[in-house]
Amino acid sequence: MSFLSIPIIILSLFVFISLFFIVKQQTAVIVERFGRFQSIRHSGLQIKIPLVDRIAGRLSLKIQQLDVIIETKTLDDVFVRLKVSVQYMVIKDKVYDAFYKLDYPHEQITSYVFDVVRAEVPKMKLDDVFVKKDDIALAVKAELNDAMSDYGFDIIKTLVTDIDPDAQVKAAMNRINASEREKTAAQYEGDAARILIVEKAKAEAESKRLQGQGIADQRREIARGLEESVEVLNKVGINSQEASALIVVTQHYDTLQAIGGETNTNLILLPNSPQAGSNMLNDMVASFTASNQIGEAMKNSRKKEED
Repeated sequence: MSFLSIPIIILSLFVFISLFFIVKQQTAVIVERFGRFQSIRHSGLQIKIPLVDRIAGRLSLKIQQLDVIIETKTLDDVFVRLKVSVQYMVIKDKVYDAFYKLDYPHEQITSYVFDVVRAEVPKMKLDDVFVKKDDIALAVKAELNDAMSDYGFDIIKTLVTDIDPDAQVKAAMNRINASEREKTAAQYEGDAARILIVEKAKAEAESKRLQGQGIADQRREIARGLEESVEVLNKVGINSQEASALIVVTQHYDTLQAIGGETNTNLILLPNSPQAGSNMLNDMVASFTASNQIGEAMKNSRKKEED
């Protein structure tokens, strides 16, 4: 083998290798011949003429996403930053237009997004921007589809993924929201307090009614017991006046005994001297005697008047 044959072999090998190229799935390759468009090749093993054909570029046919951040002003003069995500792809049948008609598709899409958003948002108040963000996205998609379809791009979807007002505006909105919630909470607390007062009043009224009924029943039973006690004492020769006085004195000493049996009591029985019992008995007997005498005198005077 001569010395000159080695470069020829290497050159032949290089030409043979450059004859083939591989295109990945979901990719389109633009082939040019002497600087002029020749063909579009898709996935698989492809052949080109070495030194004559060249790969001018590759375009992905997958769905891509471009995030655009725009700052604009709303109808109520609030500056807000919006993040618009544009999902797009190259139309398979329009690879030629996508490659040759636009040098920088990202910049073109960004320009259209800016134009549409800055035309739509100033028509809305800040609250409407949050509510109608889907309307903004649809307007961007419609405008981009009309503009970019001629350049071989299909707009799949547009999304308003973030709405960020000025920090002071957000703080004010949070204060308003907090105030509204506090107002609602105060109303609920007021209603609850009112219901509690009403129910408490009803409970107290029912308690008083039952308490009064209990006191009436208690007094009725006490009167019945006193009546039975007087009848028993009458049977042993003690008249009604003396029996009543004896019962009162007995209850007085029972009360003193009950007070003595309690360690913590605030009840004070007056009078409370050792002679109180006998004095009370004498006073009661005297009062009963006097009342009987007055009663007899009144009866006699009525009889005289009748006669």
